[in-house]
Amino acid sequence: MIPARFAPIVFGFVLSGMMTFLVSALSTFRAVGLADGVFALWMSNWMTSWVIGFPIVLFVGPMSRRFVDRLTIKEP
Repeated sequence: MIPARFAPIVFGFVLSGMMTFLVSALSTFRAVGLADGVFALWMSNWMTSWVIGFPIVLFVGPMSRRFVDRLTIKEP
């Protein structure tokens, strides 16, 4: 198993993987439809998206948490 101290990185890896998987599917299917080779094109688009998305999630995640902390009230 992975040590708990790596949880934010593992979370970012999983989140970015799922998000880019779904978004690349939607954009690939909208661009080319169900044409021949669409699955290979989708997987290529997904890998490119994930390589870009993972570092962005790691960078933007902490800023998003701070922003949400400022917008919400802590319960006692």
